[in-house]
Amino acid sequence: MDPFTQMESVIAQRRAEPQEGSYTCYLFEKGLDKILKKVGEECAETIIAAKNGDKTELIGEINDVFYHMMVMMNECGVSLDDVCTEMEIRARKIGNLKQFHVSDHNT
Repeated sequence: MDPFTQMESVIAQRRAEPQEGSYTCYLFEKGLDKILKKVGEECAETIIAAKNGDKTELIGEINDVFYHMMVMMNECGVSLDDVCTEMEIRARKIGNLKQFHVSDHNT
């Protein structure tokens, strides 16, 4: 089992069978607003780690983002398979040029 599937399974198990002292259970108990706040915080920390050029810190922060995103996905009923299916669709489009909307930022 790959680490993403394993993490998805652990998160689902924590939701189905809450365990005292579990951070994942705490997030589910607090609800979507708390989960989303953590996703935002971890994204900001990831950006800072990337800017600071510390690869070890960046890897840790990316993992924090992935974990909190997966908690959010579970809360919202989105599976890893759902995301991978969309990623496969998008991967087939790689190389296709997109028309970018150009906006006038001076108005």
